[in-house]
Amino acid sequence: MKYIQLLLLVVCFNCSHATNIYDFNDVNKNAQFQHLLKNLRCPVCQNQDLSDSNASLAKDLRQEIYKLVNDGQSDDDIINYLTDRYGDFILFQPKFKALTVFLWIGPLIFIIIGFVVFYFAVKRSRDAGN
Repeated sequence: MKYIQLLLLVVCFNCSHATNIYDFNDVNKNAQFQHLLKNLRCPVCQNQDLSDSNASLAKDLRQEIYKLVNDGQSDDDIINYLTDRYGDFILFQPKFKALTVFLWIGPLIFIIIGFVVFYFAVKRSRDAGN
């Protein structure tokens, strides 16, 4: 059991320092880079951001983002470039548009349906009790 814990500790330590290999001359560029890596999803891994993923595509994307940030591209330019290439799946929070309207409004619709079903179930049980 101790060996498994040690192995997990080593793996977690290596994963947490994976993004430290990118050096920036400007603190703002480093902050922009870290912000983008945390807010963009790895296209290969289901729910991992780019900073946590060890997939080869994520490594390539980190390198690409590093290059774009050093070239002076804005967050919007980089995000637009990546969504053009990989689609809205790369975003943890997709933009509100016709294709993603159900993602944003769907949970609200299900909550309203749940309350309506609950209301009529309670009403029916009260009517049956009288």
